[in-house]
Amino acid sequence: MKRIFRTIVGMMLLSIPLCVSAQDNLQQQVDNLQGKVDRMPKFSGFVQGMYQANLNYEGELIDNTLRMRRVRMSIDGTLVKGLTYKIQGDFTRSPMLVDAYLKYKPCNEFAIQVGQFKIPFSIESPINPLNLEIFDYGESVKGLTGYSDVCGVGSLGRDLGIMATGSLFPVETQNGDKFGIVDYSLGVFNGNGANQLDNNNRKDIVGRLEVHPGLKDLTLSGSYYYGKYTKDDNVNCTRNRWAAGAQYNDGNLVIRGEYISGTTGVAHTVIPEDLGYFNSNGYYGVIGYNFQAGEQKIMPVLRYEHFTKDASIAKGGTNWYTVGINYWPLKSVNFKLDYSLVQKEAGENSHRVVGILSYKF
Repeated sequence: MKRIFRTIVGMMLLSIPLCVSAQDNLQQQVDNLQGKVDRMPKFSGFVQGMYQANLNYEGELIDNTLRMRRVRMSIDGTLVKGLTYKIQGDFTRSPMLVDAYLKYKPCNEFAIQVGQFKIPFSIESPINPLNLEIFDYGESVKGLTGYSDVCGVGSLGRDLGIMATGSLFPVETQNGDKFGIVDYSLGVFNGNGANQLDNNNRKDIVGRLEVHPGLKDLTLSGSYYYGKYTKDDNVNCTRNRWAAGAQYNDGNLVIRGEYISGTTGVAHTVIPEDLGYFNSNGYYGVIGYNFQAGEQKIMPVLRYEHFTKDASIAKGGTNWYTVGINYWPLKSVNFKLDYSLVQKEAGENSHRVVGILSYKF
């Protein structure tokens, strides 16, 4: 009887490490399976259809059109821990590469990103167009941030390059929110815009610094762009920009303002005048508030913007006074309706009406 008891006890003692080992193996298999799930590519995208009407000062229709504003599809995922990727294309005109990059993030304080992506300039440019308060980025942002740049080089606000980013001095609020006091982005780019090879031996340097002074919802932002671009006759032209702005966004109330300035071209005394040399500046302010009812959100929006392409031209600027409605009937569907009074400092005023319907998946 004692021998049987000793045998049973011995088998039980022997089974303990086997059970622990089996449990560890099972947990490892679960972890591996979970890792495979996490590394599965994720597909997403959005479609935007737009109607725009332009009217003269008296309200008579000048032109109007329906168009597909953006048709984007993207794939992103994780290759290994800390190493992610994203590929995004647009199909409004022909298949066109928008984003394609690898990002390695070993910690919150430092990450390195290589490929084609948005340049780190201005406080408005990083915002997804779906989440903008009105139908599109402002004229000063587009004109001085590489969307439809005044220098004639660049598109999509993107370029090919390498960029370091990070979030410094982490803090935690009483509500448990965690954020970094300082966010930084610093990159080196070709300077010719998306899907374009560099055509000179210089690289452009772009950086943005954002500070959250004790409040996650508040951002103070400064950006700088230092670069050269090459036009006709293989002449290197100046393309320098700087921007300063602030934003408050708590998920309901949004207030944002920014000033952007730039120097473009080369001095007339150096090369023929047709290449030009001019200073540009612009600024905007926008305010909106989200009223929520379940999944539905509706945001009345007011926005004012001024942009001067060439400051040497007297009364060469334009003002936009916009009032709009930003409506989310579902999380995946958004509708924006905007009316703008367009006031040229030299010339007649006009009106613009834009409606844009977006669906994301």
